[in-house]
Amino acid sequence: MKIATEILIAIVALEHLYILWMEMFSWEIAGKRVFKKSLPEELFKQTKGLAANQGLYNGFLAAGLIWSFFITNLEWKENVALFFLSCVALAGIYGALSADKKIFFIQSLPAILAMVLLLMY
Repeated sequence: MKIATEILIAIVALEHLYILWMEMFSWEIAGKRVFKKSLPEELFKQTKGLAANQGLYNGFLAAGLIWSFFITNLEWKENVALFFLSCVALAGIYGALSADKKIFFIQSLPAILAMVLLLMY
C-alpha cells in the first residue's frame, strides 16, 4: 500500500511539473494542443504571462509533493503530502466547476485517490 501511495503522489507531482512546463515555457505550442477546443488560437500570445503565472503555482504544488518524499518524520511526511494533495484536489474541483469538467478526472481524482490511500496506510 505504501508503494502504491507514493507512486500516486509521484504521478500527481509529475503531472504538475508538466503543467508548469507547458504553461511557463510552451504555452503557445503545447498549450495550444491541450486547450485547442476551449481557447481561440489568437488568445495564446495575449495570455502567455497569465499562463506562466498559473504554471508557477502548479510548480509550487509539485514542489510540495516532492518535498514530502524527503521528510523523515512520518507524521510530518503524511501531513505535508495531505496538504498539497488537498490543494491539488480543490484546484481541480474549482477548475471542473469553472472551466471544464474533465479537469476533475485529470487533476482532482488522482489526488483524491492518493489521499485515500495515504489515510488508509
